[in-house]
Amino acid sequence: MNIEENIKAIIQKIPEDVKLVAVSKTKPLEDLEKAYEFGIRDFGENKVQELIYKEEIFHKDVKWHLIGNLQTNKVKYIVNKVFLIHSLSSIKLLHKIESEFGKGKAIANVLIQINIGREDSKGGLLVEELDEIIKEIEKCKFVKVKGLMAIIPKGEEESNRYYFKEMKNIFNKIKGQDYSNISMEILSMGMSKDFEVAISEGANLVRIGEGIFGSRK
Repeated sequence: MNIEENIKAIIQKIPEDVKLVAVSKTKPLEDLEKAYEFGIRDFGENKVQELIYKEEIFHKDVKWHLIGNLQTNKVKYIVNKVFLIHSLSSIKLLHKIESEFGKGKAIANVLIQINIGREDSKGGLLVEELDEIIKEIEKCKFVKVKGLMAIIPKGEEESNRYYFKEMKNIFNKIKGQDYSNISMEILSMGMSKDFEVAISEGANLVRIGEGIFGSRK
């Protein structure tokens, strides 16, 4: 199947109220162009340098999502270039985003990344660290939290469902609170192999790369 056929097949499995982000990391612009021509406007990149390069020369109506680990020394490069940062994972990073976006009088829309599987190899906050970062977020002027993101451990459908349910529970718990800088609008979870399960457990944004563009070279 080609890119257009892949997107068509995926869209048929996604409800209208679920956002599809095409994960275009490492992919050439001609592949992105095919997805764009089919109507995709949200693209996800892992690395700041690649996002900046593509943002400068690709269609201006595209929304760029930074879904990979964000280093503090790279934050200044994405001010006014990124639509949504999916990977707020520490208080140190929060303060850097607040500082750099503040210099440009720009708002940073972010998702808190949660390490729901408590894996050493993955970024994100542990659940017990949430209260502390929420207190710091509430002090910010230029950071707005729009929801949560998780990359769950690889596993079978049953374990996937367990982690997705856990994320939805956390999402609902935060949503039930009254915060000034935090709104639970987006639950970003689910990728090429598990997005249907993620949607069934409450995801309203899915990040699909291989399922659209094929496996990475």
